[in-house]
Amino acid sequence: MSQTEAWLSGPLPKIPFLLQPAAHALVQTEMELKECMDGFFDGLLWETVAGRASVGFHLQHLSGVMDRLNTYAKELSLTDKQFDFLKHEKTPDFSLTSKELVTRFSKKLAETLDLFSQTSEEELVAFRTVGRKKLPTTVMGLYFHIAEHSQRHFGQLLVTVSVLKERNNN
Repeated sequence: MSQTEAWLSGPLPKIPFLLQPAAHALVQTEMELKECMDGFFDGLLWETVAGRASVGFHLQHLSGVMDRLNTYAKELSLTDKQFDFLKHEKTPDFSLTSKELVTRFSKKLAETLDLFSQTSEEELVAFRTVGRKKLPTTVMGLYFHIAEHSQRHFGQLLVTVSVLKERNNN
C-alpha cells in the first residue's frame, strides 16, 4: 500500500473518540478497496473461485450490510427495499460495473460516518435489536460489527480479485 494507514492518520473529524477505531477500519477498507479494484475487468465481477462468493457479491454485500446495520442502529425495521436488496446480493447483475459498486460503497460509508458523527458516547450503550428474531446488541455493537464485517468481506474480496487477475493474465 502506498498510503499511510487510516489509523495512523490521526483522529477523523467529528467522529466520537470511542468510534475512531471503527471509523478508521471503514476508511481503511475504502482506501484498499479502491486500490484493489483499480483496473479490475468487469467481465470477472460475478466469477467465483473455489466455490466462494464473487467480487460482485462482496461489493454489494459491503454496502448492504452497512445500510441494514445502520437501520438497526437508528432503531428502525428494514424496509421491503432493503429485504429485496438482501435477497438479490448474490444474484449477478451484469449491468453493474465495479466502479459503480465501489462508488456505492463510498456513498454508504459517507452516510455511516455521518451517522457516527451524530452519535453521542452515551448513545453507544443504548440497547438495540437485530433482525426478525430481535437479537440483542447495542449501538456500539452494531457500529463495530459494520467495521469488522467490512474488513472480513474485503479480505475475501481481495483474495478473489488477486486470483481472478492472475488467472486472467495467464
